[in-house]
Amino acid sequence: MKVVFLLFDSLNKAALNCYGGTRIDTPNFDRLAAKSVRFDRHYVGSMPCMPARRDMHTGRLNFLHRSWGPLEPFDKSFVKQLRNAGTYTHLVTDHFHYFYEGGGTYHTQYSSWDFVRGQEGDRWKAMVEPPMDRFEQLYHPHQTSPEDERFVPHMVNRETIKTEADFPLAQCMARGFEFLEGNRDKNNWFLQLECFDPHEPFFAPERFRKDFPTDYDGPILDWPRYSRVDESAAEIDELRANYAALVAMCDEYFGKVLDYFDEHDMWKDTTLVVSTDHGYLLGEHDWWAKNRMPFYNEIANIPLFIAHPDHADQAGSVRTGLTQTMDLMPTFLDLFNQPVPDTVEGRSLLPLLAADGPNHEAVLYGIFGGATNITDGRYTYFRYPVDVHEQEIYEYTLMPTHQRSHFSAETLAQSKLTEGFGFTKGMPTLQIPARKAPDGRVFGQGLIEDTTTVLYDLEMDPGQTNPIEAPEVVARLERQMVELMQRNEAPVESYPRLGLAP
Repeated sequence: MKVVFLLFDSLNKAALNCYGGTRIDTPNFDRLAAKSVRFDRHYVGSMPCMPARRDMHTGRLNFLHRSWGPLEPFDKSFVKQLRNAGTYTHLVTDHFHYFYEGGGTYHTQYSSWDFVRGQEGDRWKAMVEPPMDRFEQLYHPHQTSPEDERFVPHMVNRETIKTEADFPLAQCMARGFEFLEGNRDKNNWFLQLECFDPHEPFFAPERFRKDFPTDYDGPILDWPRYSRVDESAAEIDELRANYAALVAMCDEYFGKVLDYFDEHDMWKDTTLVVSTDHGYLLGEHDWWAKNRMPFYNEIANIPLFIAHPDHADQAGSVRTGLTQTMDLMPTFLDLFNQPVPDTVEGRSLLPLLAADGPNHEAVLYGIFGGATNITDGRYTYFRYPVDVHEQEIYEYTLMPTHQRSHFSAETLAQSKLTEGFGFTKGMPTLQIPARKAPDGRVFGQGLIEDTTTVLYDLEMDPGQTNPIEAPEVVARLERQMVELMQRNEAPVESYPRLGLAP
């Protein structure tokens, strides 16, 4: 078996024509949909970037036990399992979070890896005295604040991007083709071709940007804040136009992958899987981005396509069964005829390639310290802590790092060793009080806001604009939530935190 797993970041399903999008032309995603099985009810699990990748690697949720962090010593990574079984695994990525404290154990699972530099806040190019006066004239004040350590490295890196070939997306695709050129005729390999785009900042070549004109007349504005919308109408249009341009660039460069599959007839012996880690809000529900707000479907319901040589007769078909990010792990193991560890909660999607059918009755998703959300495909229920300012919550880890730092000495001084869980396979874990702001809110990836427990009926209200009162539905979803939390071995304090009884 040969597998290409193409992973985008922050790709909004509604931006794609094959999922109903109309603003951006995405002909190559249409080509993919015609060649593959498209999944319509595919959901995130743990949020955001690295927690989602931990779900992908391990086949189980982690947001009830842990915030952003690396793979743990007890985690069963499908990539490592494949490598140990003799499958060559290669990672091409421009996702720099793999190389910070909070992501440093993911790329080492692969047989080899290739890291493209320069995305977002990647501390790449050295500039002792950045020209801040010029930068502050060139960029919008929202994206020049020295309080955010990502902004200056991005502005410095951007100085080096002179041609389209310099863009990290272009380099990622080129290095993916380099792997394929040398290995497509071999057997038993797994290529993860991972592109940070269309994650913010929404920086694309002018030939893509010109197709989305706006009336905005100001400094560069292509990096939304993770906050409520308070920009002017022109600024909102500009941010959305820059996202559209970047999605259009992703579509064109992805089309080169499809061209390569066509040219070399790789459809006959290579499985292609395409997805994203999460979606993105572009002003819908009066919010930008992700993490801090409720996980509306613009964030939670994400694209997934699988083209399998043995199921070419299903090309162009759609699946409505409820699936989730953690299902990718057992699917990849199944593709290589490898056993699925007993710690895995996900389910292989290979049976759904033959015919549509049920998968999960319901799925949980969320971010550490925020709501625990559930959907059964018809309803979505956002269940917030009883008191978001006063909640008992701990990190369970043997790798105490945050996204860009270690846990503080003061925090670690409060830790204690616990017996661990069934999925830690006899390893104890540290129990560490979660980081909190002065007002008591938990730092997941940004402080959680808009914390109202609500229920939406997706059939009657697909835009999730009008919460409903349906006590019998809430009671059923709460029972399912408890069952899924128990299956995940949620910490005992998780239940009173949400006002639930285990």
